[in-house]
Amino acid sequence: MNAVNILGVVLIVAGVLGLAYGGFTYTRETHDVSLGPIDLSVKERERVNVPIWAGVGGIVVGGALLLVSSRRR
Repeated sequence: MNAVNILGVVLIVAGVLGLAYGGFTYTRETHDVSLGPIDLSVKERERVNVPIWAGVGGIVVGGALLLVSSRRR
């Protein structure tokens, strides 16, 4: 497999995952306080939504890359 095929497969997988899950979450520390032996921290969970057009676009572009790569041979 060459780099174009790998990129095509990665885009298709990312597009399918984006459509299936609709986004991803991550945790971010916003405040960190140390009072002697006591450590306090506040963590916030953030959600990033993946638009439907981005998932479909990833699948279409990945498929196009695989088609173009297979026709070059």
